[in-house]
Amino acid sequence: MTTPMMYAVQAAALWSGLLILLLLVLSGIVVSGRRKHMVSLGDGGIADLAAATRAFGNCAEYAAPGMIAMLFLAAVGAPAWMVHGVGATLFVGRSAHALGLLFQTGPSLGRVIGMLLTWVALLTAAVGLIAFAVV
Repeated sequence: MTTPMMYAVQAAALWSGLLILLLLVLSGIVVSGRRKHMVSLGDGGIADLAAATRAFGNCAEYAAPGMIAMLFLAAVGAPAWMVHGVGATLFVGRSAHALGLLFQTGPSLGRVIGMLLTWVALLTAAVGLIAFAVV
């Protein structure tokens, strides 16, 4: 029998898995760009490779605490819908941000929307964790 906590853990696992797949796709774009431009380390001063590197790096920087937060939310008894909300918002935010970096030069709507969604997801997770910890 699946308990409400297990549903929340499964939600955290689902969104963490999707975020890891996103990281692998972004990593593949970096590797492909490095091979194409014959750059072994860094971005070689090539703008599209720099953008790909930052898309991967930014995703890793925000996805990791998000995944940990989802697991803790499940552990402290947050409902599965909350974990799904945080996970979906974070995934869409990180995807939009990466697309904005990869396909547009300079400031872009994708980057802005991506960061806003990421901040909403992390803020929701932080407030939820604090609330469940003190109640």
